Amino acid sequence: MSTQPFDDRPGFIWMNGEMVPWKEATLHVLSHALHYASSVFEGQRAYSGTVFRLQEHTERLHFSAGQLGFEIPYSVEEINQACRDILEKQGLVDAYMRPVAWRGSEMMGVSAQTSKINLAIAVWEWPSYFAPEERLKGIRLNISKWKRPSPETIPCKAKAAGLYMICTLSKHDAERQGYADSLMMDYRGRIAEATGANVFFRRGDELHTPTPDCFLDGITRQTVIGLAKARGVEIIERAIMPDEMEGFEECFITGTAAEVTPVSEIGAYRFTPGELSMNLMEDYTRLVNS
Repeated sequence: MSTQPFDDRPGFIWMNGEMVPWKEATLHVLSHALHYASSVFEGQRAYSGTVFRLQEHTERLHFSAGQLGFEIPYSVEEINQACRDILEKQGLVDAYMRPVAWRGSEMMGVSAQTSKINLAIAVWEWPSYFAPEERLKGIRLNISKWKRPSPETIPCKAKAAGLYMICTLSKHDAERQGYADSLMMDYRGRIAEATGANVFFRRGDELHTPTPDCFLDGITRQTVIGLAKARGVEIIERAIMPDEMEGFEECFITGTAAEVTPVSEIGAYRFTPGELSMNLMEDYTRLVNS
């Protein structure tokens, strides 16, 4: 992955209906989203020139905006087409794509009822979220001190920028300790998710995954559940307590960026990336490129 800063790259970003030169796709320092986190986004990947599950991603973007009390001024189909257009404009076939919608700078204060709603879509090359060699042997996670909040305190089904503050804190802390990522519990002390991915555990012929009742039911998560069921694997969605990790044999995380990534360690618990993890990695790769 390129180390070039994200504000200094060639090409264009789709922004409010126009192809804007990358370096000119800017917003004002007094934008409401910067101060009050009134921003929603999607992370999606293109494989072989096609954005995987684009319709679902765009529908969720609209849903997330509604959860934050604003309406994106472009239809789902208009956004889908803009995603295809910017992918073609940038000349990419395998890439990561980031649509983002936010309240602008027309009002400054907690209330911003009449602020303009902006939309931008950027796309860039982003191969693997984790180093390939680390991914194959299984990444190492610590356990975060931060917990996913109660649904009574946040719009937990929205993919909203503000909800990722504790994810950044958790991942930074994990990296300082030599880990690749961090596992977060929820407000009840149950296993929730990694900082940007859902988590699965294998025990025997069963695949266990936390019920997403206070965090995102990821699109990749849904896809992998379908792939596992196609292999005849029993899926059990339930509340999982941390000490149960002692009895699981395999673990992997799923997400648009992470795809399917085996896990070898979470805090004091150890796992061996095995046949199921590898099969689902291959199944997912085959599906997104089909």
